[in-house]
Amino acid sequence: DVRDKELAAKFGITIPNQIVVMFHCGSRGFGHQVATDYLQKFLKVMEPKYGIKILDRELACAPLDSPEGRDYFAAMKCGLNMSFANRQVILHRIREVFSQVFGRSAEDLEMRMVYDVAHNTAKLECHIVDGQEKTLLVHRKGATRAFGPGHDEVPVRYRDIGQPVIIGGSMETGSYLLVGTASGAETFFSTAHGSGRTMSRTKARKQWHGKQLQRDLEARGIYVRSTSWAGLAEEAGGAYKDIDEVIAATELAGISKPVVRFTPIGNVKG
Repeated sequence: DVRDKELAAKFGITIPNQIVVMFHCGSRGFGHQVATDYLQKFLKVMEPKYGIKILDRELACAPLDSPEGRDYFAAMKCGLNMSFANRQVILHRIREVFSQVFGRSAEDLEMRMVYDVAHNTAKLECHIVDGQEKTLLVHRKGATRAFGPGHDEVPVRYRDIGQPVIIGGSMETGSYLLVGTASGAETFFSTAHGSGRTMSRTKARKQWHGKQLQRDLEARGIYVRSTSWAGLAEEAGGAYKDIDEVIAATELAGISKPVVRFTPIGNVKG
């Protein structure tokens, strides 16, 4: 479902029923371990060394310009780098599989990457605050970056239109490709990164059975492959918010503009 043909063409989406592969993966256990290790380090120095008091230990922190803060920031960036490397490996394997199945090279199949972006990050960026440009440490948790047209950090290929924004829905409802907007400056060029869950994974496993869910989806023309039935149940469409409502909210807020809505035909759950 193409919402803006001109912008879609800029992203390489130009023909009806075009197949697009979208995947979501990060630094996995490495990033989790970085967070675990530094939470412990922060808890030891936070109050006695820096006089910081918190109500929730999960909010443990240290000043950015402290030795502990600098060490964590460097470790977090290592986790980000690993996530990008991880996705590049997955992208390469996807291209290999398509080449094997269709007997043509990835280049011949025009399997060009549209965009890769990380979320759940903290990044040093320049933003306008009270009319002055300032360097800020922008935390995005459950959010993704969405720079508008003309921003220096948008790749040259997309700079005149803005950064591609990927917002995932569920394996039943599909996902969206959007673009950043100039008015997104009000949220430090941040928007939603997904539809968001309506219930925990534990509750979803109790409400749905993976095998039956697979049958129901295949009856609707959506192929699903998963490493476990429990893992599949966790990702049931009903466990997520309505992706169309989420996109409508981001558009109404002016923080991203929908370009293409993807309809699911196949899902692989790790």
